[in-house]
Amino acid sequence: MNVDISAPPWSGATGTRPTVADAVEDGFTAAGHAMGLVAMLLLTATVVLGTLHSGRVSSANWPRFAVHAVHRNVSLLAVAFLVVHIVVAIGKPRSGLSWPVAVVPYSTAPHPIWLGMGTVALELLLAAIVTSMLRLRIGFRSWRAVHVVAYASWPLALAHGLGLGATDRRLGWVMAVYLGCAVAVAAAITRRCLTVDADRDARRAAKAGQR
Repeated sequence: MNVDISAPPWSGATGTRPTVADAVEDGFTAAGHAMGLVAMLLLTATVVLGTLHSGRVSSANWPRFAVHAVHRNVSLLAVAFLVVHIVVAIGKPRSGLSWPVAVVPYSTAPHPIWLGMGTVALELLLAAIVTSMLRLRIGFRSWRAVHVVAYASWPLALAHGLGLGATDRRLGWVMAVYLGCAVAVAAAITRRCLTVDADRDARRAAKAGQR
């Protein structure tokens, strides 16, 4: 939920000498942007680790259970930063946002499309976490279906940040971070697609032999 600043940073909302209210506004804006960017980095790490884990990537120093544990903990941390990001965005005095925007996608609000993408991304992440906690109750297939769909949270979060962050798009280092996230996810997915899963192939062969 990035919120653009029309005036230069710390110059006040009107471009004149900043008042206390302007300083508070700028502080909320900077904090919101920072939390959103950190959340994007953590979400990228979550997707990369999850993709590597599903491809059964492991080593002596990083066994599969360790990759899974880090993936799980990073995802929880990403949600925590997203929640702070939302709280800061809604708490910003001049944001014009309200709590329903955070839970109801594409509800009436400024920039409904981009905000809606952020809301859906958060809800997909929460769905993945909740179903992971209930995995033994709902079964592997249901858990896997939700988990796969939850990966859509990453492109939605990326579009959300780029769509709302006009100020961020003017900062080269921020765009470099977004580009690095995209390259990391693309590399992880490419590696996953090229990985031979012996267990999966064996299961498919066994099913084919039973027909």
